[in-house]
Amino acid sequence: MTAFHHRLSLLAAAGLIGTAVVAAPNKSAAIPMSDPNPVPSSSAAAPAAKKPFVARKNTAAIAKHPTKKRAHHKKKPTAPVAQKTSATDDFLTGYHLAYDLVYGKHDYAGGIAKLRSLGHDDHSDVATMIGYASRKLGRYDDAKYWYEKALAADPNNARTLSYYGMWHAEQGNTLKATDYLEKVEHACGNATCQAYAELKAVIGGARIY
Repeated sequence: MTAFHHRLSLLAAAGLIGTAVVAAPNKSAAIPMSDPNPVPSSSAAAPAAKKPFVARKNTAAIAKHPTKKRAHHKKKPTAPVAQKTSATDDFLTGYHLAYDLVYGKHDYAGGIAKLRSLGHDDHSDVATMIGYASRKLGRYDDAKYWYEKALAADPNNARTLSYYGMWHAEQGNTLKATDYLEKVEHACGNATCQAYAELKAVIGGARIY
């Protein structure tokens, strides 16, 4: 083989190799490169993000047992109670002093003054004693006023009914006094109480009260 033919053979071989290289598939083009920042497509569902855990309130329990506000309990007022007790004690003390003046010492004027100073003229027992002391002083009009005042406060006060019956007896009105005797019996619930016995004795003339 001549040198020319040898060089021609080399050229032909080189052409075949180039053709093969050009015709070979580019395998590197079939392998995609990884994207450092991939963006999911709209067709691919993205994993749902987990919601943060929030403790649910038990509304039923709250409705059944609502939170109670701290109660602010007011202290019971002690001063008014003490004042009331003191006023009651003062009244009773004054009443007993007046009672002793009227029934014990027969100081009717002093007893009336003491009773009036108590400031309880509307009290049935106070008005009754003032009426009695007034009658003993011969102040019959005053006595009548206080007896009626006492009965307005307590229509069933047996002592007042008895005294008022005596007042009528002293006025010479025995019939009216007898009517009050029946009222005393009704107030006492019997005919043996002291108020009944005293009025009956006055009506019968056995005593002057």
